[in-house]
Amino acid sequence: MASTTFEAAPAAVRHRARSPWREALRRFLRKRAAVACLVFLLIVYFAGLLAPWVAPYDFRAQDLDNAGQGPSLSHPLGTDRLGRDIFSRIIWGARTAAIVSIAAVVTGSLVLGMVLGSLAGYFGRWVDTIIMRIGDIFLAFPGLLLVIFIAATLKPRALALAVAVEDSLGVRGIVASGLVDYFVVFGALALFGWVGMARLVRGQMLALKEAQFVEAARALGAGPGRIVFRHMLPNAMGPIIVIVSMAMGGTVTSEVVLSWLGIGIQPPNPSWGTMLWENQGMLRSNPHLLLVPAAVVASVIFAFNILGDGLNDALNPRAR
Repeated sequence: MASTTFEAAPAAVRHRARSPWREALRRFLRKRAAVACLVFLLIVYFAGLLAPWVAPYDFRAQDLDNAGQGPSLSHPLGTDRLGRDIFSRIIWGARTAAIVSIAAVVTGSLVLGMVLGSLAGYFGRWVDTIIMRIGDIFLAFPGLLLVIFIAATLKPRALALAVAVEDSLGVRGIVASGLVDYFVVFGALALFGWVGMARLVRGQMLALKEAQFVEAARALGAGPGRIVFRHMLPNAMGPIIVIVSMAMGGTVTSEVVLSWLGIGIQPPNPSWGTMLWENQGMLRSNPHLLLVPAAVVASVIFAFNILGDGLNDALNPRAR
């Protein structure tokens, strides 16, 4: 009997010593819908980033003899009015969505949001007042409407600047590559996407600022930067990961809307929003031209929402 107790003790110790992140991963893997959505999103994003090697056709390749065709062996999702392969354009559109969403979330939510929220929560007083009042000003306007206004205002100036750079350096291809469109879209989204993250991080900093491990680090002589980035932020990563997953879906939606309105990624560069705009009158004659990109957009946004719910359940310390 004593030996049984002795053998069971190490297992109990190992169970108690299990990492919180490992526990969160274990809970997340139980969420089959969330795991399936994560796999789906990884496939879409990697296919988009590897579009030059994954897509069977170039997104600009036209075959007027097979224009408006339905699904076939050579074109699994059919062709559009110019004979371009829809499946290839969906993959290249995923590349646009991946680049814009990753760039906007990294620069806006992760860099601006986390840094400004950490400063506001840790230092408080006038630093907190200034940062939060600026955030309140941004929140006073409809987010997407403000992004549309900024993108429409900055795009002509950015194009003029790119043309001037091409003329002065004697190079060509900057405007044709769509680099200006990408920069304007993710810049506008990043400029107004930091407020929600900043408010979340600020709340986490206020809750952790008086914790015992923070006081111990401060007593040992650790500076504000080390305390915030080495001790406080790692303990706030759960809610941050959840809101990042939600922000990715919102950024994809904003990119599609901007491109559909004509101020985002424009032809010949591929975008799901551009595909919806080009084929909005084809629902009766060629419904696949509109339904396929619409179904892809809806699936990606739905997957991000389900993934966010699964991450919230897994990373919630009160979850069981």
